[in-house]
Amino acid sequence: MQTVILCGGEGTRLMPKTQYRPKPMVEVGSKPLLWHIMKTYAHYGYNDFILAAGYKMDFIKNYFSKNKKDGFNIRIVDTGLTSLTGERVRRIKSLIKSDNFMLTYGDGMANVHISSLLEFHQKKNVLATITGVHPRHRFGLVAVNSNNLVTSFQQKPILSDMVNGGFMVFSKKIFDYIKKDSMIEDVFDPLAKDKQLALYLHSGFWFAVDTYRDLLDANKIWAESSPWRVWSS
Repeated sequence: MQTVILCGGEGTRLMPKTQYRPKPMVEVGSKPLLWHIMKTYAHYGYNDFILAAGYKMDFIKNYFSKNKKDGFNIRIVDTGLTSLTGERVRRIKSLIKSDNFMLTYGDGMANVHISSLLEFHQKKNVLATITGVHPRHRFGLVAVNSNNLVTSFQQKPILSDMVNGGFMVFSKKIFDYIKKDSMIEDVFDPLAKDKQLALYLHSGFWFAVDTYRDLLDANKIWAESSPWRVWSS
């Protein structure tokens, strides 16, 4: 089964790191974000990748032309310099070979059990499955009593609410829902109304790199514990 990774955005909130490279190619522990994501999928036997690229795509080509030891089967596709995520997916439709394919963003790292995700999707018999994760709050949360005395303080707590953490599975029929020049997230509401969208709950580690501060945090987490590393070598 193929895995499509969205790699075409400029990543403006990560400047200057993204001045000369696309966002998925900024490094955590001396390896690109994209490499970390691909290693997760490959650990479960899914090493057939379509990289939906755009901004600075030559950087991706040059990197993987020189780094082939991981056994990735990669096809890099120019899906436009400024295309939205849905449009990028729409432009690789002809390359999808099987009835289902996986899709994720190029900036989210997690220890998602990919095989369990696929099994869940197949059992639900729906057109799409997204992975629900609990994000970490950017700020510390303060609880107070009726006298305005602080009773607790949580530094960047994990929230009870869920967000789409990427790591999605789609039927090829999803292309009937993707409109020209749209975001991939635009398909979720119509799918939900048609009872064709399932949520796979991931309670393990998840972290998205959106800002330079996130990048610093990701490198610190990797150095301390590498919680998303499911591969052995």
